[in-house]
Amino acid sequence: MNDAARSPCMDQADYELARQMLARALPVAENDLPWQALIWAHGRLGSTPAFAHAVGTALIVCELRIGADAVAAALLFDCLETSSDFDARFGTAAVLGRGVKAMARIEDFAASIADRRVDPNAQLEALRQMVLAMVEDIRVVLIKLAERTHALRCAVRQEEARRELLGLQARELFAPLANRLGVWQIKWEMEDWAFRFLEPETYRRVATQLDERRASRQAYIFGIIARLEAELALHGIEGEVSGRPKHIASIVNKMRRKRLSFEQLYDIRAVRVLVKHEIDCYTVLGIVHNLWQPIPGEFDDYISKPKSNDYRSLHTAVIGPEDRALEVQIRTFDMHRQAELGVAAHWRYKEGGKADAHYEEKIAWLRRILEWKDDVADSGEFSEQFKTELFHDQVYVLTPQGRVVALDRGATPVDFAYAVHTDLGHRCRGARVDGVMVPLNTALENGQRVEILTAKEGEPSRDWLNTALGYLITHRARSKVRTWFRQRDVGEQVALGRNLLDKEIKRLGALEPNLEKLAQRLQFSKLDEFLAALGRGDVGQRDLVQALQESGKLAPAVLLPTTKTRARARSGNPVVIPGLGDVPLTLARCCKPAPPDAIVAYTTVGRGVTVHRADCASLKRANPARMLPAEWGIEAGAAFEVEVQVKAYDRQGLLRDISDVITKEKLDVLRVNTESRSEFAFMQLTVRVRELAQLSRLLVRLQHVQNVIEARRA
Repeated sequence: MNDAARSPCMDQADYELARQMLARALPVAENDLPWQALIWAHGRLGSTPAFAHAVGTALIVCELRIGADAVAAALLFDCLETSSDFDARFGTAAVLGRGVKAMARIEDFAASIADRRVDPNAQLEALRQMVLAMVEDIRVVLIKLAERTHALRCAVRQEEARRELLGLQARELFAPLANRLGVWQIKWEMEDWAFRFLEPETYRRVATQLDERRASRQAYIFGIIARLEAELALHGIEGEVSGRPKHIASIVNKMRRKRLSFEQLYDIRAVRVLVKHEIDCYTVLGIVHNLWQPIPGEFDDYISKPKSNDYRSLHTAVIGPEDRALEVQIRTFDMHRQAELGVAAHWRYKEGGKADAHYEEKIAWLRRILEWKDDVADSGEFSEQFKTELFHDQVYVLTPQGRVVALDRGATPVDFAYAVHTDLGHRCRGARVDGVMVPLNTALENGQRVEILTAKEGEPSRDWLNTALGYLITHRARSKVRTWFRQRDVGEQVALGRNLLDKEIKRLGALEPNLEKLAQRLQFSKLDEFLAALGRGDVGQRDLVQALQESGKLAPAVLLPTTKTRARARSGNPVVIPGLGDVPLTLARCCKPAPPDAIVAYTTVGRGVTVHRADCASLKRANPARMLPAEWGIEAGAAFEVEVQVKAYDRQGLLRDISDVITKEKLDVLRVNTESRSEFAFMQLTVRVRELAQLSRLLVRLQHVQNVIEARRA
């Protein structure tokens, strides 16, 4: 930073002083937009601390070299207007300024993180990601970083509580953002201010141990750079040399991380040499060791033996001029690019936390954008470079306690509820967003605070699984709802299966069987699996009877005599079985045959003859000798009655919509029975059809009626 940018907070800076400082900081070729913004800001804010803060922020933005629009936005963000004249006058700068103003909410979010049930480090990481997701132009984040940096400078004269708050926000939120974006100077300055405000005693002790001012250390580094550049030229090696004195916060962090004393640090002063070819790295290493004495044990060759993250470089420490320790890093330009932007990028290593390859790839892309800014000449193209939707695939919202929750873009309050806790999702009945009641299929936006209203005992709605209604967007939430219904359906099937088993045992007059062994005999490892299969109809009556016979709980089957007389079922069902007289006929409950299904008769122990549909699963392993041909005793094409059962979420107009479907199919409705229980409606309809195709069409169309859960033949 230049001297103007490093000056203390200008409590009463006037317009002329600010203009002179900006004139020194801005490139000559910049347009007059910043000057218009300066006049506007001074006219609205006057010679106040707010104006001084805007100018100080603009000076830091100048050094970031991200364009005149960004400098103007830094001057305007605290004196914005909503008029069309203002927008026409400042254009992109006005948009950026509003983005910076909106980011003030981030400071409130950071201060409100109070949900101690969640890892605070994870919450801070989510908050940092929220910052990037909230902006459409990355320059907004950079201006905000500049604004927070100037606020830290001004805090020197403020009360201790204010300094601690700014220091904590800088350490936990803004300095890590600057780090991952590669805005090193801001990152280093923020960390030093934070360390100075939060740990003043340790800061003073380390500063005393350094025994020289930063300016002196900077001059020392410039001398080392000049010497190495001369040596590279002398040996005909094309390369670049850069360096910096290590800042105090970084020194302390390394001492703590590696458990070293101050005397054991050799990289307080460090330079980096970049060359074109790998062989040149070793040549430069020889030059460095020839100039200055190497420190034993302080050489690492990460080129021949790269780190696990593919980081490659030569590291050495030497006794430099004035007998001061000096670290030298040597690598090729490609190695450096990989270290800063690729898998080896060290910002995650410095911050710790879980690796996220997808997120780190986005950060690398942003860094490339920031590197390219110096190569873009056209201002229109320049502005477009910074507009990014890299982080727009997610939204970040907050719980009432301040916990940050990351969701897929387009997520709803129901998605949010399931992300917080599965039970909260199941019991969700309503939602408030920023204190206002909203529909449950409302798409959430970044930074909103969401409160879920619940029932004491509740369950999810099947409508939530209807993608057309838009209640659920995230895969996690949809999976939770599907699992709930699957488990509930299994419970209902088990209960139904147990009821059917009890009735069948009683009807057959069988002895009470060992149910566990009966389930194993039918190839089920668990009793509940057997009962659920019986309730679904996967286990037929023939299989059950056979298993009871094999277990010795039922007498062997007795075949009925065959005759050549025709018979009808005593129940009145029009079934004809050639060769049988007047014997009991029953319709199988497993497949519920009805005209004009193809049917087969099967001799059943204790019940005479049972009529099945020809494609009934229960007959697949039946004894063919027990099967008899059967047919419906009605004329071809005659109409027959069928019962249809419908289950739906109850609503006004449901019966009318179902009646409309039946009318369009030109079917006669003979009987209708409806019943409402809780939020559900159950209907049993008796309709007259002439062919199975008619029935199939009816069931399909009923399934598509809004709120209908199930439509099936009884």
